[in-house]
Amino acid sequence: MTRTSTPAVLYICASRSQDVPGVAHERAVQEGRDFAVKNSLRIVAEIVDRYGEPVPQRRAGWLRVREMAERGEVEVVITRWPNALSPVSEFRHPELDHLGRHGAQLFFSWAPLSAMADGRGAR
Repeated sequence: MTRTSTPAVLYICASRSQDVPGVAHERAVQEGRDFAVKNSLRIVAEIVDRYGEPVPQRRAGWLRVREMAERGEVEVVITRWPNALSPVSEFRHPELDHLGRHGAQLFFSWAPLSAMADGRGAR
């Protein structure tokens, strides 16, 4: 990848324990990295939150993602699937709107969802 590739953050919220990440964490990381390479995205940070809190703004990692978008440091947020953002769909929409207001899009790296996106971010 080149310096001109699109800056992205890989957001991982898959593990119940940060001490022992486990298979879900490993898959989220690998799929996210593969997705970035396939789509000419340059991962500038990998941010991890423990899975379980449904409100994204109550997670320190997600707050960092929001701040990076606000500062224009990233144009893309990669996460494995919608539940990484929140298992409650009503909590996802304000976050997608927030990213969009700052010129960032959310993409899912899990193959069935990334194929459906066909190059477009989550809405």
